[in-house]
Amino acid sequence: MALSRRGLLAASGAAAVARVAPKVARPAGRRILTLVYDKALGMMRAVERVVR
Repeated sequence: MALSRRGLLAASGAAAVARVAPKVARPAGRRILTLVYDKALGMMRAVERVVR
C-alpha cells in the first residue's frame, strides 16, 4: 500500500490522538457507582458520581 505524504501525516496524527485521547478524557477522581431504588420507575437504577 503506497501512502502519499498527506496520507502518512493523517495516519500518524490519528495514531497519536488515539494514544492521548483516553488520558485526556479520564476524569480526575474516583467514580462511585451506587444502586438506588427509584419509586417513580418502580425499579433499581444506577447512579454514578465522581469524587475528587
